[in-house]
Amino acid sequence: MPDVEVHGHVQSEFEAVRRTVVDNLAHGGDVGTAVAVWHRGELVVDIWGGFACKETNSPWKEDTLCMVFSVTKGMVATACLVAHERGVFDYDARLVDYWPELDCGGKRDITVRQLMNHRSGLVAFDTPLTIEDFVAETPVQRAMIVQEPLWSPGTTQGYHGVTFGPYVAEIFRRAVGQTVGSYFREHVAQPFGLDVHIGLPEEHDARVATLYPLSSAQRILKGLPYILRHPKSTEARLLSALVNSGSTTARAFASPAELGAKGVANFNRKIVRRLELPWANGIGTARDIAKMYAVLAAGGTLAGQRLVRAETIAPVWERQSFAMDTVLRKPAGWSQGFIKEETHLFSPATEAFGHPGMGGALGFCDPTRDLAWAYVNNAMDFRLRSPRALAVSHAIYESLGVVQ
Repeated sequence: MPDVEVHGHVQSEFEAVRRTVVDNLAHGGDVGTAVAVWHRGELVVDIWGGFACKETNSPWKEDTLCMVFSVTKGMVATACLVAHERGVFDYDARLVDYWPELDCGGKRDITVRQLMNHRSGLVAFDTPLTIEDFVAETPVQRAMIVQEPLWSPGTTQGYHGVTFGPYVAEIFRRAVGQTVGSYFREHVAQPFGLDVHIGLPEEHDARVATLYPLSSAQRILKGLPYILRHPKSTEARLLSALVNSGSTTARAFASPAELGAKGVANFNRKIVRRLELPWANGIGTARDIAKMYAVLAAGGTLAGQRLVRAETIAPVWERQSFAMDTVLRKPAGWSQGFIKEETHLFSPATEAFGHPGMGGALGFCDPTRDLAWAYVNNAMDFRLRSPRALAVSHAIYESLGVVQ
């Protein structure tokens, strides 16, 4: 194995995690990465290595921040838990109760819970949107109002990969009176000292790792051989759906095109970091994303600091929706914005929850073991479920003597 330097600390029983991080850097394709694990209220793994920027040979540091894509949805879901406990956000309210203008095009009876469990049918934007539209906000609001569900709400499930963010954010703002990013900062990040952001302040720009998305040629070189070897894999089904412009999968990720698979490099732009894009542009350290989940894994209280009561989190332990997902083309489960463990991918515990992100990032917890972890990286992966994130998760359980 090439000589790879990894910094930070690892408790001796979690040495398998360090070895996995080294292997991911040496052979797995990671450019820069960080992994953190909290167990029983203690930070037992906090390591990082590689490069935050290849062009300048800038090393990944203890405080390097990384864009984590759909891991952001778990941050939003956590803010919603807090607002729900405080009585200002109701999962079983209708969207129109908060936003009357949505009472058109078959949206009248959609509930917040259906939206957050990816069952609303509002899975796509048929209106083409741009980054500038998200800066202006009004064009996005108009697009949400005119959009019709792609299926009868509540009848099936499809990952709202993009639309989750704008719809939940607007409902949240109208219900709570402030944006979900500012609420997350005030009620989640600041009380627990989390270096995690939805909408990054300018003063943190210098600490953000450069993202390295796959080019079209790289996607073909990496993806095609795998798909040819595994023609029945999720990746093969997903690719087949994505190239069919009329499929639910393709429509779900078509708009905004500038922030889709072919526009990942735009997430390196400061204008995109500044926005609150509550489905995709969360930025943080592995240490503090894992800490957020450590609070949830511990029943809502960590080191005497309470976020929410245990009974507020308890409904998330159960799958509130589980089906062959019409967008992801694989079985998936959801609970109030968190993805649920599917088939022992990240955890053997059905109570486990969290959210992965495009390119491999992951924030997850297992409340049955008071366990939480996060993996962040800046080199994108073509796989739907990154083998690097899976390897980290399996190494954590191996360290606990649990076989997946």
